[in-house]
Amino acid sequence: MAAESLRIRPALAQDAALILSFIQALASYEKLAHEVIASERQLAEQLFGPDPAAEVLIAEWAGKPAGFALYFRNFSTFIGKPGLYLEDLFVHPEFRDKGIGKALIRAVAQEVRRRGYARFEWSVLNWNEPAIGFYQALGAQPMNGWTVYRLCGEALHKFATGSD
Repeated sequence: MAAESLRIRPALAQDAALILSFIQALASYEKLAHEVIASERQLAEQLFGPDPAAEVLIAEWAGKPAGFALYFRNFSTFIGKPGLYLEDLFVHPEFRDKGIGKALIRAVAQEVRRRGYARFEWSVLNWNEPAIGFYQALGAQPMNGWTVYRLCGEALHKFATGSD
């Protein structure tokens, strides 16, 4: 990899449109484009407002936006320390095989260490064999025996309001 061609930087408020474009490209790759309802304004408020919900790193290759990583703090009750959860990692196909994804993951891992956090976690779709192979090559281990559950939309509303 030509390290001089790669730059990883923290996202800025003016990157909201770029971040949305990465999210849309990721959703398209994951066959979930129909689920993206986020707006540029929403991302600007949630990521760069007074109480940011997550942080974003932007990867640029030869000055062009190539990929991103979006992560947020979580907490391990068993360890008694925070960690970081990687919500999204995406590199545009034309920039793959240049070490950009690995560099983004490494940058987040370095942030975990810098902050003194205990762990770094993420989820991957079961069918995404290229990503699974990539993560395993990094030394990451699947959390077998765990299944992610989610309440959202109408189901969340019904349950929260007691109308279930």
